[in-house]
Amino acid sequence: MPSAKEGPTDMTTERLLMRQVREILRLKYEQHLPHRAIALACGVGLGTVSAYCQRARQAGLTWPLPADWDDGQLEGRLFQRVGDVVGVPRPLPDMAWVHQELKRAGVTLQRLWLEYLERQPEGYRYSQFCLHYRRWARTLAPTMRQVHRAGEKVFVDFSGKKPSIIDAATGELTAVELFVGALGASSYVYAEACPSQALVHWISAHVRMVEYFQGCPAIFVPDNLLSGVTQACRYEPIINRTYLDFAQFYGAAVVPARSGHARDKAVVEANVLVAQRWILAAVRNHRFFSLAELNTAIWVLLDVLNGRLRKNLGVSRRELFEQLDRPTLRPLPTTRYEVAEWRDATVNIDYHVAVEHNYYSVPYQLLHQRVEARLTAATAELFLKGRRVASHRRLWGRGQYATDPAHMPHAHRAHAEWTPSRLIAWAETTGPATAQLVTAILATKPHPEQGYRACLGIMRLSKAAGAARMDAACARALHLGAPSYRTVQNILSSGLDRVPAESAPSEPPPLPAHPNIRGSAYYTGEEAPQCSLTPPPTR
Repeated sequence: MPSAKEGPTDMTTERLLMRQVREILRLKYEQHLPHRAIALACGVGLGTVSAYCQRARQAGLTWPLPADWDDGQLEGRLFQRVGDVVGVPRPLPDMAWVHQELKRAGVTLQRLWLEYLERQPEGYRYSQFCLHYRRWARTLAPTMRQVHRAGEKVFVDFSGKKPSIIDAATGELTAVELFVGALGASSYVYAEACPSQALVHWISAHVRMVEYFQGCPAIFVPDNLLSGVTQACRYEPIINRTYLDFAQFYGAAVVPARSGHARDKAVVEANVLVAQRWILAAVRNHRFFSLAELNTAIWVLLDVLNGRLRKNLGVSRRELFEQLDRPTLRPLPTTRYEVAEWRDATVNIDYHVAVEHNYYSVPYQLLHQRVEARLTAATAELFLKGRRVASHRRLWGRGQYATDPAHMPHAHRAHAEWTPSRLIAWAETTGPATAQLVTAILATKPHPEQGYRACLGIMRLSKAAGAARMDAACARALHLGAPSYRTVQNILSSGLDRVPAESAPSEPPPLPAHPNIRGSAYYTGEEAPQCSLTPPPTR
């Protein structure tokens, strides 16, 4: 049993101790027994009986005790310190004020006690000041006992109970998630409905939350869901790459709660329950046909919730937010965070990486390197060891290529710079016949790219021969019905481009007469065949 100097330590000990105290006082003042007899009767030491009787005299207790006194009142009188003389009033500090001030940066109980003494010089000494505060703090809910610094932490989680929306076409009811975030010092709440717990919705909710707070805390404290923590660990958790990128954008850190320790995030656990009671319960009989419609109703109720007075503290969450968190939150960046997803990839032999079924180029010197891809709704960025090496417009669908010519080897680049339209446009600057011939070459190939090499060869011939000769050579090749690089090359090398096209025979010369050659009349029956059957000469 604890000694009389220590006082009661828990509820069971307190009840036993108070019963013994009452019995000791009864035997002392009603039966007038000596202390040794009282000690034997109560089963305690002689010194304990003497100490309790001395405390009773100092506290001015007489027998019988008042009938309306309970054990708590007896304890409060009996275990006062010797210096706390009964009958001398001492003003108690405002415990709600002490509790809230402790959340400010650098504020301690000793600092608050000194300020209390400035206002109340006859107030409690430091040890009694601390004792009264701790007794008051024990009356709060267990999840409220943590002391959180202003602007330091925001706790985030999804509610176990979910709202729902209705498909206007089918009438199908679809459950959605309720995201809840709460600041540690003021318990200022943010809530919104999300389609799912997917990473993009998780990050988007965080972005809207810090915009609702008009500032960013120093630390985000999530649960160990996969969107926030890739691998849970008590000592070195692995934070999701996108979530970490989001936190770094706002200059904050991510410190997940320990797995299975709900009290690590007691603030949000309590406020999830508050959101369920004051938001979900309020809309339970309403029908919503879209997420936007549901969130509009949630945000109206959220303003009401943050404006309600809190019973234990006598102030609202909004008032505490303005006093504590608002001045210490970090200002938001000038640009809004764009949700980005990260993927690991390897550079293939064609200096492209495959990301989400599409292909993005990187400098060809990075063949076979491992890179990271950062995907937003508009861009795809590629990083090597934290350094950005490529940026492309985001491709959607499957099997598409995004190739930066600067990433290609010189030989590939020279070939890839040409397109059918560009080749034809060049040919038109040389002459109309050249344009017709280039168009004919591209049209005769199953794929236009197969004709690029021939067209580039014609371009090289044009640089040597000049535009006039090239156009004349192309006109002759078209006239001959042979639109090809080799035909043009032969015409230029033989000088036929200088021969007017009109002087060239338009029809092949007639065949010479010969008895062994049948004419067309032979096949129409108009003329009998004329052939000689002279036998060969004999030797």
